[in-house]
Amino acid sequence: MATSNFVDYVKIFCRSGHGGPGSAHLRHAKSANKGGPDGGDGGRGGHVIVRGNAQYWTLIHLKFARHVFAENGEPGGKERSFGKDGKDQYIDVPLGTVVKDADTGEVIFEITQDGEEKILCKGGRGGQGNWHFKTATFQTPKFAQPGEDFVELTAIMELKVLADIGLVGFPNAGKSTLLSVVSAAKPEIGAYPFTTLVPNLGIVSYRDNKSFCIADIPGIIEGAAEGKGLGLRFLRHIERNSILLFVVSAESEDVLAEYKVLLNELKKYNPELLDKRRVLAISKADIIDEKGVAKIEKKLPADLPCVVFSSHSGFGLQALKDILWRELQEGNKE
Repeated sequence: MATSNFVDYVKIFCRSGHGGPGSAHLRHAKSANKGGPDGGDGGRGGHVIVRGNAQYWTLIHLKFARHVFAENGEPGGKERSFGKDGKDQYIDVPLGTVVKDADTGEVIFEITQDGEEKILCKGGRGGQGNWHFKTATFQTPKFAQPGEDFVELTAIMELKVLADIGLVGFPNAGKSTLLSVVSAAKPEIGAYPFTTLVPNLGIVSYRDNKSFCIADIPGIIEGAAEGKGLGLRFLRHIERNSILLFVVSAESEDVLAEYKVLLNELKKYNPELLDKRRVLAISKADIIDEKGVAKIEKKLPADLPCVVFSSHSGFGLQALKDILWRELQEGNKE
C-alpha cells in the first residue's frame, strides 16, 4: 500500500432521485370521446446504494467523487403507462467501511461482506396516476399524485482495515520488518519514527496451505488517544482485528512497562479493545545474547501468550506463527 494511494476517509454529498409524477391523462377515442382516466404511475427515483467490493482496499477511487446523484423517475403516461424508474447509483467500497452521517456523526451502517448492499439515500416513490382515484361517484379525476421528493445526505466513509492480526507497537518496534519477512508485503522500512504512515496488509502462509492476514498499523506513541503523533487517524483500524499482536523491541529498558503504555492507549481510545485476544512479541532478539533472551522471558506475564523473536535471524518466527494460529482458532470457538 503506497502512501499516496491509501485513502481511508472521504466525505460525499449524495442525493437520490425524485419520484416521477403520475399522469392525469383522460382517455380519448372515437368510440369513447369522454373516456375515463388512464394516467399511469410515475417511476421510482433512483437509490444511492453502498456496495462492498473485495477488490478494493482503499477509498482512493472516491477521493474526488464529491457528489453522487441518482436519476429521477420518469413521469407516467397515457393508457396506464408507467414511468421508468430512475437509475440507481452505486458506491463501491472496500470491506470494513463505516458510513456515517456527516452532520450528526451517527453510524448509519457498516459494510463487511463482498457484494453486500445498503441503501444510503432512498429514491422517492413515483406518484400514482389518476386512474387510482376513480370512484363510482367520481368518474373523471383530473389530477394525479406528484412524485415523492429525493433524499439528500452528506456521508462520511471511514475505512477500518479488516485483518486477522493487528500489529500494535511504538514506532521502530520492528512491526514492518516482521510483516516483510512473514508475508509478501513490502512496507517501507527505516530507522526513524513513523516510517509506516499507512496500514499495510500481508498474507502469512502457515502449515498445510493455511494462511491468515496481518495488518501493520502505524506506530502508536504515548498520548495517541488524545491525538498526538498520528493520533486517532489509525487507531480505528485496530478495532477490526481479531487478535492484537503487541510488538515491543528488545532494546526497550522495560518491556512490560512499554506493553502497559500501549495497552493504556488502546483503553483510552476504546475500552472494548481490551476484550480482544492479545499476544506479546519481543522483537530484535538478534541484538541480545541467550542470557538476555532468558532474562526477558522471566519478566513476561504468565497469563499472556508471549514469544521472543528476530526477523533478521528467523529465531522464534515459527513459534510466533504457531501462537497466532492457535489464538485465532481459539477466538473462532468463542
